[in-house]
Amino acid sequence: MELKKELNNIAKGAQEASRFMLTLSSETKNQVLESMALGLTSKAGDILKANKKDILKARVARHSPAFIDRLTLNKKRIKEMSDSLMELVKLADPTGEVIKAWRRPNGLWIHKVRTPIGVIAIIYESRPNVTSDCIGLCFKSGNSVILRGGSESLNSNLCIYQILKDTLKEYGIPEGAINLITTADRKAVQLLLKLNEYIDLVIPRGGEGLIKKVTQLSRIPVIKHYKGLCHTYVDEWADLNMAENICFNAKVQRPGVCNAMEALLVHKDIALRFLPGMIKKFRQAKVEIRGCPVTQKIAKGIRKATEKDFHTEYLDLILSVKVVDSLEEAVRHINHYGTRHSDTIVTDNYENALAFLKQVDSACVYVNASTRFTDGYQFGLGAEIGISTDKLHARGPMALEELTTYKYMIFGSGQVRK
Repeated sequence: MELKKELNNIAKGAQEASRFMLTLSSETKNQVLESMALGLTSKAGDILKANKKDILKARVARHSPAFIDRLTLNKKRIKEMSDSLMELVKLADPTGEVIKAWRRPNGLWIHKVRTPIGVIAIIYESRPNVTSDCIGLCFKSGNSVILRGGSESLNSNLCIYQILKDTLKEYGIPEGAINLITTADRKAVQLLLKLNEYIDLVIPRGGEGLIKKVTQLSRIPVIKHYKGLCHTYVDEWADLNMAENICFNAKVQRPGVCNAMEALLVHKDIALRFLPGMIKKFRQAKVEIRGCPVTQKIAKGIRKATEKDFHTEYLDLILSVKVVDSLEEAVRHINHYGTRHSDTIVTDNYENALAFLKQVDSACVYVNASTRFTDGYQFGLGAEIGISTDKLHARGPMALEELTTYKYMIFGSGQVRK
């Protein structure tokens, strides 16, 4: 009961603070963000000390090197966290933007105006930098935020949170504007997801299990940042040198992230010319290839790709390869096996490119570019909450604008309805 009461008070305080946030000017928001950024760099020593505790705990628990890398902070990464907040200062404040305005025949002026969502709960794992990114994004967009990070990064998260929270006090902003749930009790998430009276939106960031759990339990609308099973389709009209560079970058540059390529589709008419060299280059980079029967005939020593493989987000140096008969088959394959994240076609045929863009049902669809560009910074949006694979209300990199909704503001001069 104590935990339930505590969470209820946190959510209620966040709602009250969100109403205060509506009164803040863009100038004040930017001043606060600048102070937050300075606080992170000036207290980097405290953050590193807290982070060492989390790293030690992770090593004792025998977590993987990749897990520990995501958890680890250093001076460079703290500087990047600070820079991320400063980037938000440079971006336009989306709140108050008039999306559209029109006058009705009866004289009413109707304005569709961008406004904060209200209270956003973010449930995430591992990476401590998510704490400052989410606080900065929600603050700039005028939302209160409730954070629930993973227990593995609790010391780091708490230190970062306290530094940013102290900044709010300097400007007289209610503490409820940013909140961190510090208990490791797993019941906290279940209880939090029932507080639809106070919380307007939940965003889970993490593995497939976390996202499914949140979606199943929540009484609050959820925007899912699901896995990224991204495809590259090399069309019969592709520039093969370009295709090789794009495919290599999409798989090898950083394989453990959600916008890396997990499956390669190749048109049958260029498979014999393209795949031998491409597979050789992948093998030199220690990429394990799992191929369809045609791919196995073209290149020897390849493991057969199973149905499960084509459904798998590897997040590793492993790649599924399939030779397809047509653009139509490639599109069907992507729409069936993909996760609506990011997919690309390599082609010099304009009609094929246009068909791919229209028919592939993903948040980000590319022509002649690597899927690795699906990122808030690469899109010029600054930091991001994550990559939404939902369709409503946000899709793709979720930054400032996606953390707002809208309302209609109507100006009259005494009109009454007849």
